[in-house]
Amino acid sequence: MKKRRLIIAIALGGLAVSALAALLITAPTAPGLAPQARSSAAGVGAPAVADKFAQLPAREAIGKRRGEPFESRSWAPVAPPPVARGPVVPPKPVAPPVPYRVAGQVSHDGMNQVVLARDDRIFTVREGDMVDNVYRVESIKPDAVTLVYLPLNERQQIAVNGLRLESTTENVALAGASAPQASARQERSAAAQDPQPAQLRWEGPRQVHTGANFDVALKLTSTEPVRALPLQLTYDAKLLEPVAVRPGQFFAEGRFTYRVNPTGTILVGATVDSPAPADADFLVVTFRPLNAGNAELKLAAAALQGPAGRAITHKAPDAFRTAIVQ
Repeated sequence: MKKRRLIIAIALGGLAVSALAALLITAPTAPGLAPQARSSAAGVGAPAVADKFAQLPAREAIGKRRGEPFESRSWAPVAPPPVARGPVVPPKPVAPPVPYRVAGQVSHDGMNQVVLARDDRIFTVREGDMVDNVYRVESIKPDAVTLVYLPLNERQQIAVNGLRLESTTENVALAGASAPQASARQERSAAAQDPQPAQLRWEGPRQVHTGANFDVALKLTSTEPVRALPLQLTYDAKLLEPVAVRPGQFFAEGRFTYRVNPTGTILVGATVDSPAPADADFLVVTFRPLNAGNAELKLAAAALQGPAGRAITHKAPDAFRTAIVQ
C-alpha cells in the first residue's frame, strides 16, 4: 500500500517538473517591457561609476623606448680621447760638474803648473794638457782655471779659493819682453821678495832587510812661512808596503790627513793655522819590505802655499832609493 503511494507521488512530481519547463520555454516576453527598457535597466548606475573614474589624476602616456633594458654593459672607465702632440724633443746634453779642485801651483823650468786633485789622485798640468782624456786645460788665470769638456766642447771653470795663481801668460809675456825690461822686473821682484826656494829632501836607510820595518822622512826647509802642502807620493807596491804615515814636526800642531792606495800611491794634505819658517820633518812614512830588490819612493807632485795662498817655489827632491836584501 505504501509502495503504491510512493510511486504515485514520484510520478506526480515528475509531471509537475515537466510542465514547468514547458511553460518557461514557450513563455513570451513580458508585455510592456521593450528591449530598450531592458538595456536601460541593465545600465542603471553607470554614470556614477564614470564620474568616479573622471576624478582620478591624469597619467602621462608611456613614451618611446629609449634603450634596450637587457643589453650588455661594461663598467670599465671610458678612455680619454688621444691628445695630439708634436715631436718629442730630447733635452740638450750638459757637461757634468767638474770633479777636480785646485790644490796648488808649482813652477818647473820657469813654467807655472797647476796641481789639480781628484779623490786620491793629483794631476800637475799646464795650459793645453789633457786630464783623464776628457778635459783639456784651456787657460790658467789668477782666480780660475778653465777646462774644456771635450765630449761637448763645453767650457767650465774651477774657482781658486784662498790662492792666487800666477798666470802662464804672464810668464810668456815676461819672457818675450826686452832684456832690460825683464832684468828690471826680476830685480824688483827679487828686492821685494828675496826668499830662497824651499828645499825638500829625503832621509832614510840605504839598505834594509825583508820583513824589517823602516822609516823614510821627507824634510822641508823654507825661509817663507808655509801654510799648506798637499802632495802625492808614489812607491813600488811589489817591494814596499806602507804601514803608517804620520806628520813630522813641521805640521805637528796643524791638520794632517792622508790616504794610501795599495796600488802604489799616497795622497797627503797638511795645513797649519800659524805658519812660520822652519827646517823640520814634514812627514814620516813607515814601510815594510816585501821582496828583495831596489825600491824607490818618489814625490810625484807637491804644492807649497804661503799664508795668503801664494805659491812658494821649491826644488823637488830626487827619488829615494833603498836596496832590500834577504
